[in-house]
Amino acid sequence: MSNRGAARRSDRYGAPTVRRLALAPGLLAAIVLIAGFALIEGSGFIIIRYAVAILALIIGYFAFQAKQWWWLPPMLAIAVVWNPVFPFGFTGIYWYGAQYLGILVFILAAILIKVRLTEAEKPGRAR
Repeated sequence: MSNRGAARRSDRYGAPTVRRLALAPGLLAAIVLIAGFALIEGSGFIIIRYAVAILALIIGYFAFQAKQWWWLPPMLAIAVVWNPVFPFGFTGIYWYGAQYLGILVFILAAILIKVRLTEAEKPGRAR
């Protein structure tokens, strides 16, 4: 078996060569959406809407920084659909489907949005 894939993700000494900017907010947003299943029909769902919309915008900004423009439309769509100021009138099965789709998008964005480190940013390098 070849170990080329691992070599691209880390340098010779095992230090990472990429930074995953959207990992923490992406996984946090997925957790918030999972928790939101219990609150979909309740008044507490407004908190889920705020958290998801804000985290989607944060991840969109990280995607912009990483020059991965294709993540901007899904993040902006999530921010609009979960917008608490001008809410959509979804009910029942539509919100459940949107929640599942949002979880999938956030997890994929968390894993795939990354930035290559420059030589000066790599850990253990003299500055």
